[in-house]
Amino acid sequence: MALGLEGKKAIVAEVQEAAKGALSAVVADSRGVTVDKMTALRKEAREHGVWLKVVRNTLARRAVEGTPYECLLESFVGPTLIAFSSEHPGAGARILREHAKEDKNLELKSAAFEGELVDIAMLATLPTYDEALAKLMSVMKEASAGKLVRTIAAIGDSKEQEAA
Repeated sequence: MALGLEGKKAIVAEVQEAAKGALSAVVADSRGVTVDKMTALRKEAREHGVWLKVVRNTLARRAVEGTPYECLLESFVGPTLIAFSSEHPGAGARILREHAKEDKNLELKSAAFEGELVDIAMLATLPTYDEALAKLMSVMKEASAGKLVRTIAAIGDSKEQEAA
């Protein structure tokens, strides 16, 4: 079904709005992905704060012009599925990468973060806020435990020297 001018403007506005609040974007080709798998992908994306839509290339190009995602323009070739992550920068990349492992028809094209093209695998492996906080706490715990051990050893050494 052909889109009228108003419909096209609405899609461009919708994509621009999603891009404004997004932390990162991932572009994929979903040609050959079954409806059931796309439905599961969309559901998971919604649960993780990822805006996901199949967009015509010309409309996608117009929508990202003047945004930090302008670097993705050359990725808009063939069927384009675009995912904007609004809660965590790696959420969209992580979800699409997991689904691409299960379904070989889902081809990941490119990703952008802070106005630059980035590796999709790197973006997908970014820790969430809770994971980063847990890693920081474990490092701090190990560092403080090591300092405590050194302090006790130093006290023990000084007592041995006093006794001698």
